[in-house]
Amino acid sequence: MSAFSWAKERYAAVGVDVEAAIAAALAAPISLHCWQGDDVRGFLFGDAELSGGIMATGSHPGRAGNADELRALLTRALALLPGAHKLNLHAIYADTDQKVDLPDLRPEHFAPWVDFARAQGLGLDFNPTCFSHPMAASGLTLSHPDPAVADFWSAHLAASRAIAADFAAKTGQECALNYWFPDGSKEPPADPMGPRERMRARLDAAIKGKLPGVFESLEGKVFGIGAESYTVVTNDFSSLYAATRGIGLTIDMGHYHPTEEAADKLTSLPAQIPGVQLHLSRGVRWDSDHVLTQSDALLAVFDVLCGCGLLPKTRIGLDYFDASVDRAAAWVCGARAARCGLLRGLLTPHAQLRAAEAAGDTTRRLVAREVAVTLPFAAAWQELCDRAGVPVDPWEGLK
Repeated sequence: MSAFSWAKERYAAVGVDVEAAIAAALAAPISLHCWQGDDVRGFLFGDAELSGGIMATGSHPGRAGNADELRALLTRALALLPGAHKLNLHAIYADTDQKVDLPDLRPEHFAPWVDFARAQGLGLDFNPTCFSHPMAASGLTLSHPDPAVADFWSAHLAASRAIAADFAAKTGQECALNYWFPDGSKEPPADPMGPRERMRARLDAAIKGKLPGVFESLEGKVFGIGAESYTVVTNDFSSLYAATRGIGLTIDMGHYHPTEEAADKLTSLPAQIPGVQLHLSRGVRWDSDHVLTQSDALLAVFDVLCGCGLLPKTRIGLDYFDASVDRAAAWVCGARAARCGLLRGLLTPHAQLRAAEAAGDTTRRLVAREVAVTLPFAAAWQELCDRAGVPVDPWEGLK
């Protein structure tokens, strides 16, 4: 008997269909973040200095210096990744010879990316870039008291919405459009309510009407570098805004207090919002954006997603940047960790655990969870990789 046949029997004994789990794990798209390949610098403004709480650490050789080099890195990574994928672009990754500022970006400035996505069979996601720009130097963007500054960023959001709609139309896949703002201050402000009231009103004015094929979501955060004392769009702000405006919520694994678990957030608002966009990362002591690995926190996220039937309402994406390792390897490691976590979640005997819980048998639930950890996951992962035509160990392809 092969290892996979034995694995199917073992999982079937606890009520899990391995074939269905592998098919579902391969079908769910994982969005690769373009900014890992060039350390969040982009190409629109040359080698601009990072700001807005963004910091990539390390000096490993191989950083992409232009869009062609970034696409080559992505192609190298995609060849080693099983399953469906998307590509998540920030506005500063426009591929154009024109001198253009953020509010003036148009779909044509991303035409090479659309061609790349089509050739690779990828969907495209998008983000306005509200950092590393002179108009964000004060630490405030859309919440700025100066209408001229706020209007600049409102125009950028309008341009970003048009680009996202174009991506959806041209790829035939949904475009997840995520709004994240670095607005905040290093010291406590005298008027903490003012920026939030302005942010709320200007978001209302900017996000008007549903765009075909576009999933819009707002991302909150606890603090940022240079905004340690005050953040305008906190997690409370973003959750309440999403729930009251009917847009999605972005849950970033690194954007909570160290004792909070992102997995626990996933079941808090599903009935109040149209869906969730996940930004998978690994925080070490703080929101440090380490390369994603199969940590307990990650496995807990997929346990909840799969056990509570939330996958259809969740967009899965990566969000980290590590300049201390090979850029393509960082994508491969993180994306495969996410796919492994997804398969583990799908192979967990949720029905058995729920039945024990419903019967009030907490002892059985505890024991069943421990037994589930020992089930032959490796054989199922090997089969998934074989069906996708990628190696279980990607190292030879990365050397």
